[in-house]
Amino acid sequence: MGYLEQYKKWIESSYFDTETKAELASIKNNEKEIEDRFYKDLEFGTGGMRGVIGAGTNRINRYVVRKAAQGLANFLIRQRETPLSIAIAYDSRHKSREFAEESARVLARNGIKSYLFDDLRPTPELSFAVRHLRCNAGIVITASHNPKEYNGYKVYGEDGGQLPLELSNAVLEEVNAIQDITTIQVMDFDMAVKQGLITIIGADVDDAYMSAMKALVVNRVDQHVIDNCRIIFTPIHGAGNKPVRRILKETGFNCVTVVPEQELPDPNFSTVKYPNPEERAVFELAIAMAKQQDVELIIGTDPDCDRVGIVVRDERGEYVTLTGNQTGCLLLDYVLNGLHEQGKLPPNGFVMKTIVTTELARKIAEAYKVKLVEVLTGFKFIGEQILLRDERGSEKFIFGFEESYGYLAGTYARDKDAVVASMLIAEMFAWYKSRGMTLYEGVVELYQRYGYEREGLDSFTLKGKEGLETIQKAMDVLREQKADLFDNIGIHAVRDYQSGLRTVIKTGKEEAIRLPESNVLYYETEKGFWFCVRPSGTEPKIKIYYGVTASSEQESQNALEQLKSKVLSRIKPLLA
Repeated sequence: MGYLEQYKKWIESSYFDTETKAELASIKNNEKEIEDRFYKDLEFGTGGMRGVIGAGTNRINRYVVRKAAQGLANFLIRQRETPLSIAIAYDSRHKSREFAEESARVLARNGIKSYLFDDLRPTPELSFAVRHLRCNAGIVITASHNPKEYNGYKVYGEDGGQLPLELSNAVLEEVNAIQDITTIQVMDFDMAVKQGLITIIGADVDDAYMSAMKALVVNRVDQHVIDNCRIIFTPIHGAGNKPVRRILKETGFNCVTVVPEQELPDPNFSTVKYPNPEERAVFELAIAMAKQQDVELIIGTDPDCDRVGIVVRDERGEYVTLTGNQTGCLLLDYVLNGLHEQGKLPPNGFVMKTIVTTELARKIAEAYKVKLVEVLTGFKFIGEQILLRDERGSEKFIFGFEESYGYLAGTYARDKDAVVASMLIAEMFAWYKSRGMTLYEGVVELYQRYGYEREGLDSFTLKGKEGLETIQKAMDVLREQKADLFDNIGIHAVRDYQSGLRTVIKTGKEEAIRLPESNVLYYETEKGFWFCVRPSGTEPKIKIYYGVTASSEQESQNALEQLKSKVLSRIKPLLA
């Protein structure tokens, strides 16, 4: 069915509500907008299904959510005959509660029990709840740190991890097999509750979640040191307010002040342009407070509280944001050092990072003689390896992180968790203070010990159908020309994760890459630097990652700027 036919069906069918029809009627003379809303269905990427809120098959709305829930129900019913249950959570975004309830109503109509949280909760608590309640799957309604216009739908497996590629593709097949969205039926919400097909959950799961995290405390410094650790926290209008404040208080941090303007849930994220703790701009209010109150550490979590960013004071007293790589390496070294000093470092332990995460992590792991496992971009791949290596294997997971501000310690959850990360950041802050050091000095110490690694990221958004086509054409050109396009850099080898081959340029020697297929190109330069090109799995965006190493901070900064300039001079024309 073409996009105009789909549009007509949504306008005319009695299945769709009047609000949806009115929204679609308002664009009746805009064929390009109609095409963009109906030329395809939203698809599952590395982070699930995510899109702009609105009417249409290429938007996220109650009907697209129903279709996703029905596809998941069909998948689970085909897999198992026993009674099925699913945990459902949601964040502070527009329509998050509505989409969560719609999912539960569809599942109830299919005889599947839902455990629905009574209020917004962090995404990682959903991951925990799936395991804690022994559910067959989990759903969380969130668009993470995307702008306010977005929402999303993420599916988790019974291990508490995001669905691996094979299973997410199987669910997608079930979703796509639903030819007529108007055939999907839902149960009345109150009736489903009465019949026990929807159970509201809350405090009991919260308590168990907190207990699991507190078991991961690494170093307990004297309380008088902790009492001198003043922290400003901002949940950036999201789900982190209550759980982060609670875990900090219960681990002894009583001097935590919340940014009042960003404390309460707000789907418009009214104090920020973009609710992303990777951006310094979201910390403007917190930094102003820190200056006024003489506070050394600021912690900020994104709307669904799976990512965390921090701001620290440097040697000049200026407030600087740490990158995800810097925070991740600080935490990695802190955790490994703490376990080592206490004689608790497991001999079969392993840590993880993604392919675009700093190589400094590898050096830290080698220093503690701990195995480092590298996975594709996306925390779902870290969760998958915890299942395979720890739960089903003989290895012990210690810590994992990705450059995009996601961290996890322990196996209670299988997704990045800003709550446990905030706890570890706070106690790491106290540990450095007990040594007479700041967190900024801790970063410098790591560089002095292991070398000045520096990373960078450029991203380009090309909206609409034409934008996606341009991105794919650019990837096709890059694959076709291999290293020739970057003759001004000097490429040693190219890793093509789509073909599964690493090619050494001078010799032509090829070797297999033992990771899942993915639309990613990774370039190793002759100088020992690297850069990586990949389309986003959740947005119409192409990302370019960079990494260099040098013997000084200035030298690494110069090397990064030169590498970025050379790479962009060849890639930007492909996106024009």
